[in-house]
Amino acid sequence: MRIKRLYIEQNFFYALITIVLLFAMSYLFPVLFGVTKIILLSLFIAGFLDIIILFFAKKGIQATRILPEKFSNGDENPVEIHLKNHYTFPVFAKIIDEIPFQFQKRDFLLHQKIAASSDKAFKYELRPTERGEFWFGSLIIYAQSPLRLISRRFDFEEKTEIATYPSFMQLKKFDLMALAYRNEFGIKKIRRIGHTMEFEQIKEYVLGDDIRTINWKATAKKNQLMINQFQDEKSQPIYSIIDKGRVMKMPFEGLSLLDYAINATLVMSNVTIKKHDKAGMLCFSKKTENRVVAERRSNQMNLILETLYRVKTDFKESDFGRLYSDLRQNIKQRSLLFLYTNFETLDGLDRQLTYLQAIAKNHILVVVFFINTELEYLVKQESEDVQDIYQKTIAQKFMYEKRLIVKELKHRGVYSILTKPNNLTVKVINKYLEFKAKGLI
Repeated sequence: MRIKRLYIEQNFFYALITIVLLFAMSYLFPVLFGVTKIILLSLFIAGFLDIIILFFAKKGIQATRILPEKFSNGDENPVEIHLKNHYTFPVFAKIIDEIPFQFQKRDFLLHQKIAASSDKAFKYELRPTERGEFWFGSLIIYAQSPLRLISRRFDFEEKTEIATYPSFMQLKKFDLMALAYRNEFGIKKIRRIGHTMEFEQIKEYVLGDDIRTINWKATAKKNQLMINQFQDEKSQPIYSIIDKGRVMKMPFEGLSLLDYAINATLVMSNVTIKKHDKAGMLCFSKKTENRVVAERRSNQMNLILETLYRVKTDFKESDFGRLYSDLRQNIKQRSLLFLYTNFETLDGLDRQLTYLQAIAKNHILVVVFFINTELEYLVKQESEDVQDIYQKTIAQKFMYEKRLIVKELKHRGVYSILTKPNNLTVKVINKYLEFKAKGLI
């Protein structure tokens, strides 16, 4: 606790105003004058007593703010406050928590009643909509006695920092979805995208074994033919590729499309590793960066989480040509790629279609882009004049172009997901599990 101060409450001023009105009425009704003087004296005596009982105790009120280790972006995060009343009477407390400016809550105020000599704990929730460092200020308590004429201010907690990470709260939510999924009966496995072989053991040569796998060093030691035995590599590389360009700046429920893609990437990586595949990621705009090579290491999820936390962008025009060159140079093994971007028109797609087709020749490419929910809302509205009809027609045209983009990508051999931002994670996981069931990976 740093300082303590005295504040006069509204009830005191309301009483004064009432007394002033009684004094005014005493000109008409003289009998009120004596009564009003007694009331005024009683008010000041009550105020003086209120000050004494509030400041008599040295401790009075104690308060503590308990924060989680980190915030989860786009989710409701609990903040817990513990109050302890050292007074021997119930206290009415007004709580002001100086929450980070990113939340833009300038009127944050909570009211709590704390019984005499007791503790009380309660929670409130905050939903961040951006990643980064958040700073809490002081926790301010205004304590009032049952008289509620005067309040005593208590200040607790120094400036506290908390980091907001991509939505790790979704990981537990979607863990069950990945584990509960089973391959559908009767689905024929088509082909595997991985062509690498994983070493299993050295064994004696048996008629019919591939002589190309003879291990000559082991043969010399054993004085008999020995071969290396391999098996198909089970873990396949799954990459999440995030477009950090200007098309991902569009907001939805306070969160940018970029942050929706980041949250989906985190969950998708977790599901991938749980399904025994290799999870990796990279981001691109003018250049490719924030790269994590696809692996199944024990610390892979922590590495991806930290990388996603550090993703920064100025939302410039994205260079798909640079992305294609980078993938060709750095990802040699055929992989499943989820490309998070956004196309609003066919013209926007046409400029990048050549690069998307080139990527799809070497990998299984899934282009993930977004439904414009504002257009859907506009189309559903009833038209009242000619301007409304015109706007509704334009909105329908853009929505139709989104469906044409899906058809065009399919025609060019590129998979796609068209989804609302809030359904993104579910749609991507379902597509991945669908590929697993069909034997494409």
